[in-house]
Amino acid sequence: MAYMSQEKKAQLAVGIKAVLKKYGMKGTIGVNNHSTLVVNISQGPLDIIGNMYEIAMTKPDSYYAREKLMPPTHFRVNECWIERHYSGKVLEFMTELEVAVNIGNHDRSDIQIDYFDVGWFVNINIGKWDKPYRFVK
Repeated sequence: MAYMSQEKKAQLAVGIKAVLKKYGMKGTIGVNNHSTLVVNISQGPLDIIGNMYEIAMTKPDSYYAREKLMPPTHFRVNECWIERHYSGKVLEFMTELEVAVNIGNHDRSDIQIDYFDVGWFVNINIGKWDKPYRFVK
């Protein structure tokens, strides 16, 4: 059963804050419903949204390309597809952040028998609906 305590969050926060500091990013760390570690990235010198949008527009099957949408102001990162959605320095940052939030986590799920067992869930958010991500140079 997925479980995230405030104590475990505090332990992981050391590594997460180190990654944020290394790349000059600002963000918060929280726990949602005692099961999810949430990292909200609010601003930084990496153009995360621009990078994601640029790569999405090169893929014809991308939702943004198919619907001819403008770049979002906020979104939730799909941790399973980081290597496909980002490049360069943003990819390095996202990869290091994903490693930092999953230290000690496990996934012993078996979808064929409808059995799901993870240490905790992870949400990485870029901006919020009421406070967009700020790209500051």
